[in-house]
Amino acid sequence: MKNRLKVERAEQSLSQADLADRIGVSRQTINSIEAGRYVPSTILALKLAQVFGKPVEHIFTLEDTD
Repeated sequence: MKNRLKVERAEQSLSQADLADRIGVSRQTINSIEAGRYVPSTILALKLAQVFGKPVEHIFTLEDTD
């Protein structure tokens, strides 16, 4: 799964810690999602989408191998 989390976060001038605080996870979780090492739960993906005011499929997209 690819994600635009880092881009969305940069566009809103949010640090990983700021975003983590907003959705109640650790900064390390945000870092792992951005690096593609961790696939978020549906609830977490929806919370992230809500922060950016965009549909979840705008932030997360499937790859051919998914």
